[in-house]
Amino acid sequence: MVTETPVRKPKPMLSGMRSLPEHVLVKVFVLLPLVALAAAVPFAWGWGLSWLDVGLGAFFFVVSGLGVTAGYHRHFTHGSFKARRPLRVALAIAGNLSAQGPATTWVADHRRHHAYSDRAGDPHSPWLFGTGPKALAKGFWHAHMGWLFEREVTNAERFAPDLLADRDIRRVDGLFPVWVAATFLLPAIAGGLITWSVWGGVTAFFWAGLVRVALLHHVTWSVNSICHMIGERPFASRDKAANFWPLAIFSFGESWHNLHHADPTCARHGVRRGQIDITARLIWIFEKLGWASQVRWPTPQRLNRLALQPDL
Repeated sequence: MVTETPVRKPKPMLSGMRSLPEHVLVKVFVLLPLVALAAAVPFAWGWGLSWLDVGLGAFFFVVSGLGVTAGYHRHFTHGSFKARRPLRVALAIAGNLSAQGPATTWVADHRRHHAYSDRAGDPHSPWLFGTGPKALAKGFWHAHMGWLFEREVTNAERFAPDLLADRDIRRVDGLFPVWVAATFLLPAIAGGLITWSVWGGVTAFFWAGLVRVALLHHVTWSVNSICHMIGERPFASRDKAANFWPLAIFSFGESWHNLHHADPTCARHGVRRGQIDITARLIWIFEKLGWASQVRWPTPQRLNRLALQPDL
């Protein structure tokens, strides 16, 4: 008698809905830095901004931004390189400092994005509502930040089981509220101590805390929205991911988005001459120091296979 092997159905795409308190907190984390960014220009008109604020803001922007690009994205989501345990934990903490959610949540959403890129099921595609002007305007809003206000939760058991099984990452993610508090308070403490004044702490909190987080949020969201709408597409991918060079430096190389979707596990996104990719350079440094291994660098043969051939 032949027994049939039962077919294992994939776990559902969603694991439920955010609770009302969680939903409110997400809105606070998204909107509060945005309000600070809107207030930045009149606040800075002739006062309230010092070179110390700029320096602290730049430092925390780089640390938290690279935590997202090198950590959350290229390491945890796509496995572009293997990291030794101390580096892996440090990257998870740095990513949490971006206030973009715990590593496991971020990775689950992004893996779901790649699984359904620019199709139904993609959590933040700008092409889900059509191609007319109104549909694209709605799609841009949805891809940029509107999707964050929806209450559905991507199922981490389906899209990020490896991180759920990682004790170190569970511990780091469990302290997400602490890291968010730290990302705002550490600049304020540094500014207050360096200037030895309360006002120095206040301006550092505003610029290196709130405004810096808002800027980083919008850079990340712009990769989701702009880089799926306009730009160059020299490599073959099954979606509309494109390269948008004006974002290259601020996104640490993430806006070379076309190659990334053509070859998601590649550790370098800016692969052509003049395409600055700061994240890839950081990974190269990690490799040289012996902190990273099995880095998936691009090869000429693979790039040639992926490159779109010009029409003759």
